Amino acid sequence: MSKTVVVKSDLVDEIHNTLGLNQREAKDFVEQFFEEIRSVLERHEDVKLSGFGRFSIRHKSPRPGRNPKTGKDVIIKERTVVTFRASNKLRARTTKYKPDDA
Repeated sequence: MSKTVVVKSDLVDEIHNTLGLNQREAKDFVEQFFEEIRSVLERHEDVKLSGFGRFSIRHKSPRPGRNPKTGKDVIIKERTVVTFRASNKLRARTTKYKPDDA
């Protein structure tokens, strides 16, 4: 299996070719799409894309950890992270696991 990476310019090209928008319009569309997701997450709200998944903000409390290089015990500071949970439809299309209800 060869590993490939899709970057924003690939999305722009796909929108340009599929929808017939010019390159500038397609680029603006992709940028606005991601900016809207960023804005919603900055407000600590979830972004749910039906059939794709949900982006959420999660607060992680401080916890004990260990520096893998030195083995020394450390406290991992509290932080806020973005999480993504794939929908059942996306999981069914991308994994060998096929849920009954998808």
